[in-house]
Amino acid sequence: MVFLNEKKLDMSEIKDLDKVADYCSGLGLSTLHPLVSMVDLSEGTWTIKEKVPAVRYNFYAVFLKQGQQCEISYGLQNYDYQDGTLVFLGPGQVVNIQNLDTSIKPSGYALLFHQDLLRGTAMGDGNMDKYSFFSYELNEALHISERERKIVLDCFEKIRYELSQGIDQHTKRLIVSNIELFLNYCTRFYDRQFITRDNVNLSIVDKFESSLSTYFKTGRAKELGIPSVSHFAEELHLSPNYFGDLIKKDTGKSAHEYIQLKIVAIAKDKIFDPDNSVSEIAYELGFKHPQHFSRMFKRRVGFSPSEYRTLN
Repeated sequence: MVFLNEKKLDMSEIKDLDKVADYCSGLGLSTLHPLVSMVDLSEGTWTIKEKVPAVRYNFYAVFLKQGQQCEISYGLQNYDYQDGTLVFLGPGQVVNIQNLDTSIKPSGYALLFHQDLLRGTAMGDGNMDKYSFFSYELNEALHISERERKIVLDCFEKIRYELSQGIDQHTKRLIVSNIELFLNYCTRFYDRQFITRDNVNLSIVDKFESSLSTYFKTGRAKELGIPSVSHFAEELHLSPNYFGDLIKKDTGKSAHEYIQLKIVAIAKDKIFDPDNSVSEIAYELGFKHPQHFSRMFKRRVGFSPSEYRTLN
């Protein structure tokens, strides 16, 4: 099974998976609950007849890789991870399918749940937004240790057990609670991954700092405006959420805050030159309106640009 998440596709080529059952039926499996399923992929068999260039998931999906038949691709790079890789897909995410060999029996596990399952629970009302890894790119998957894998499988087994008991007044609450427990563990595991990949992360932070400095030194700010977090994430071939989380974990500041502090540092140097008016500095730093620059500067420094110039 190969996923690709970069090639541009015509909208007509995309097959929508609206219901959890839509995914399960492709493996010849039935579902025990219309809004959630815990799938052992080895129990299924590919039943796909027609070639589908891409599918769009309109529900949440988590895949735990098992075996060597699952290869994740991104761009021109292949990532053939060892057992213990979790891939997260959020509603609306499009995944391209290439080289799907239906002669190979699928393996691994899939947790599928629709957002409607979460309504009226502690996981509803936008609380899923804190699990930002659902909008990471496929090459930013979570690699777990054997010990962590056992925790994941334990959570999966509890969900599967509840589904096998039949639906009663406790089913939804218990299943959602176990999904929340699983996702909270994944948050911890991602924090660990950010730490254990510290050398890689430092390289990204260094490249971010260098790219940020170059952006202002070359006058791009005056021409294009204040750079966005997405701009630097794209330069580093990362998803905005993964990039933002990495910067936050490594520096203690959000990427947006990091950019603002860089602007303030450059502005302080420029303010010392009496030939630079506050308006000119604002335009050079990418602000369309000088008052927006002054407001941001005062919020960060405690003084307006004019006050700061006078004090110094």
